[in-house]
Amino acid sequence: PDIEIVGDRFVFQAEVLFPSGSDALQPEGRQQIRQLAVLLRDLADRIPDDIDWVLRVDGHTDRRPIATPDFPSNWELSSARAISVVRLLLNEGIPANRLVAAGFGEHQPLDPRNTLDAYDRNRRIELKLTER
Repeated sequence: PDIEIVGDRFVFQAEVLFPSGSDALQPEGRQQIRQLAVLLRDLADRIPDDIDWVLRVDGHTDRRPIATPDFPSNWELSSARAISVVRLLLNEGIPANRLVAAGFGEHQPLDPRNTLDAYDRNRRIELKLTER
């Protein structure tokens, strides 16, 4: 599946959103984030004014190291991917004061195994609505 619910988070697998080693959203990924933005705008209108909420966009990578001029480590790649999603959500009308971008690198795996399936699962963007 392109989007999965894990606990209290929505999880997008990175390969749907980004080419390998890149923070540039692919067309299919841009479309999925735009669809999410429509739902978020509707949801934001329903949240009571006294609840101070944010949407946290968390970038995660697998454990394999990256070392490119743009991304010296998985910290930079995961952060840049989260920021790319936040920028698109901003362009789609989600207020900046409601968005947080965070990069976790490879340090919060869903699957700790050293397999290709685990790598695929761990490369992801998670979104979570939370109180500030």
